Amino acid sequence: MSQVEVAGRDAAAAAEAELLARLRAGDEAAFERLVARHYSTMLAVAQNYVKGRSVAEEVVQETWLAVIQGLDRFEGRASLKTWILSILVNKAKSRGVREARIVPFAALAAEDDAPAVAPERFRGPEDAFPGHWRAYPGHWQPADVVVEDKEPLRVAMRAIAALPAAQQSVIRMRDVEGYSSDEVCSALDVSEGNQRVLLHRARSRVRAALEEHLDG
Repeated sequence: MSQVEVAGRDAAAAAEAELLARLRAGDEAAFERLVARHYSTMLAVAQNYVKGRSVAEEVVQETWLAVIQGLDRFEGRASLKTWILSILVNKAKSRGVREARIVPFAALAAEDDAPAVAPERFRGPEDAFPGHWRAYPGHWQPADVVVEDKEPLRVAMRAIAALPAAQQSVIRMRDVEGYSSDEVCSALDVSEGNQRVLLHRARSRVRAALEEHLDG
């Protein structure tokens, strides 16, 4: 591990320790920011296990109550966000069982087998970079321009919100929340292969939406 990676890991650990201390001290502003950051991802994950958005919202609310009640017992063996998600998944599974809705998350990877993007858009096995895109959107802008223009971000987030629940869960966890592949597989009880398939399909559809926006 490089010095930069070590420094980043140490900074993240220090920030999480500070956040945990503030939460345990009853800092309402810190709790509100935590909820705002993770709510959408938690809702997407919950909807894989229960019937309908309203029930998923109830599961998320129950999870936050459990988080508040369990903060003093949190030992830090996993990251705070992973601990919160594990509580959510357990509650969602229990609710799904009561409603006879529970479906193994891995099975959801096969629910939408249609290619997210036409296969010919990718480089073939004979190419030096097999599997990579053959071409990029025609109107990519300089990074500083993209940072100033918030519309591509809004387009991407709308595209994520429109994804099937399983794809949305994985892309939110990986690309929005910053979970590692191992953390996603462990939290959702999904194989690395299925996680990779779901993430690829999700990223491809988000890219397609951005491509349409940038080239439109």
